Amino acid sequence: MEQIVAPQTHVRAVDIEEAAELIKEANRILVIGCSGTGKSTLAQAIASLLGLTYVSMDRDIFWLPGWKSRSRPEAISRIEHAVAGPRWIMDGNSPGTLPLRLSRTEIVLWRRPPRHVALWGVFSRWLRYRGSTRPEMAAGCPEQLTWTFLRYIWTFERNEVPQFQEMLALHGRHVPVLTLKSYRDGEELLARLQSKI
Repeated sequence: MEQIVAPQTHVRAVDIEEAAELIKEANRILVIGCSGTGKSTLAQAIASLLGLTYVSMDRDIFWLPGWKSRSRPEAISRIEHAVAGPRWIMDGNSPGTLPLRLSRTEIVLWRRPPRHVALWGVFSRWLRYRGSTRPEMAAGCPEQLTWTFLRYIWTFERNEVPQFQEMLALHGRHVPVLTLKSYRDGEELLARLQSKI
């Protein structure tokens, strides 16, 4: 009887100091993590420091005005075009598209603070942008807060994280991963990066 071997789930983890060294020389960076954890803020700060093209998957890949989703084929085509570029930093999730993105990524930054941090992040973002569209979102998609979205955040570790781990194990074992457990970790990373450039 043939034995089925589950994919290994370990990743090439790095610490903040090593990540800062790698990012300093990196041309293509991926930022993942639950909504409300500061992916876009971190990605834009690094883009500004290093002169990388900032790609928001929400704004540039997935959404059309009025909260309408792009078709899957068009979204995939846009991802392929974005990752073919020479120098970029991309923030966004979509575990199913990680194989496309990881093949060109030099380092992954994984925002992974406790759940209450993500919930506070989306709530404070909603208060700030209520009735308007934040810069990282497609035009005509005003900020909203729904029970479905809150449930997505509440169950993110249980439902989404295993998919990320599987995709990283299958398609990203060559890619170093820095896990950021708090906003302070992100600030420390930026401070170390600034000191190196």
